[in-house]
Amino acid sequence: MFPTAIAGSLPKPAWLAETHKLWPRWREEGDALAQAKLDATLLWIKAQEDAGLDVIGDGEQSRQHFVHGFLEQVEGIDFEHKVEMGIRADRYKAMVPQVVAAVRLKGRVHAAEAQLLRAHTTKKIKFTLPGPMTIVDTVADRFYGSREKLAFAFAELLNQEALALQADGVDVVQFDEPAFNVYPDEVNTWGVRALERAAQGLRCKTAVHICYGYGIPANVEWKKTLGDQWRQYEQVFPALAASRIDQVSLECIHSHVPPDLMALLKGKEVMVGVIDVASDRVETPEEVAQTLTSALRFVPKDKLIACTNCGMAPMDRAVAQAKLEALAKGAALARQRQAAG
Repeated sequence: MFPTAIAGSLPKPAWLAETHKLWPRWREEGDALAQAKLDATLLWIKAQEDAGLDVIGDGEQSRQHFVHGFLEQVEGIDFEHKVEMGIRADRYKAMVPQVVAAVRLKGRVHAAEAQLLRAHTTKKIKFTLPGPMTIVDTVADRFYGSREKLAFAFAELLNQEALALQADGVDVVQFDEPAFNVYPDEVNTWGVRALERAAQGLRCKTAVHICYGYGIPANVEWKKTLGDQWRQYEQVFPALAASRIDQVSLECIHSHVPPDLMALLKGKEVMVGVIDVASDRVETPEEVAQTLTSALRFVPKDKLIACTNCGMAPMDRAVAQAKLEALAKGAALARQRQAAG
């Protein structure tokens, strides 16, 4: 019961990149940078195992940003002439690359870190990719002229890499779609279809992560405008429940998401966020166990996964480590209580 996993990203060590930033600058270049990325990946594999997590990720140590880390291996993307654009419905501004031609992969994107991950743990492994809609919302389109067309073009590329990750031995391929909480109409008209195209043909577990964003100031301020109840999930969960995706990740602890919305995901495995990534306060195992117990009113115990609310990339490294330990201890406490009846 209650296997534990991270949503995706973990803080980068200070010797690899700038700390406490969502889009940090690297400390090295060329071969030295490639080796440093893998060294940091090994560090976090060990840290997750030491914390007691059940499903291990690479912590996205090789990516400057969860979207752009994929785009760097895509032809048709102009990184030399970035433009400022409002993303997530103008929640904040970012310098983004431009799509200037038909997109296609240059080759494998995440082979090195996925194969390293598989070689250095005997536990199940999860690998994350940006979802099609979220990619579309994080680039400036100068070629396709349609968010839907661009999403399906990226979905094909994501599918190529996802199938290769499966061949690398990845147990769960997760697509990150924070944009699903911003554009519900598009989610229901083409977003879920594009997501399914990205996951087409996969025999491993498939997941989608939908959160309210990293714990950066722009997201924290946006959440304050959402009122006493955050009901965005209500608009997209029915379509996901009807989809072929196996797992759905949602934000829970310290959010204003009504827990009963989890019931809309009947039949799916649900990754419940039991760790707050917008606060440096470390949860107690008791708090984690209580969040899981609350979720059991709406999710069967064999479908419940304990997870972080979102990625932890901008956090302090020591705080992130402590939160991973709380995650594992809290899930263990919840298991003990369930076993005791």
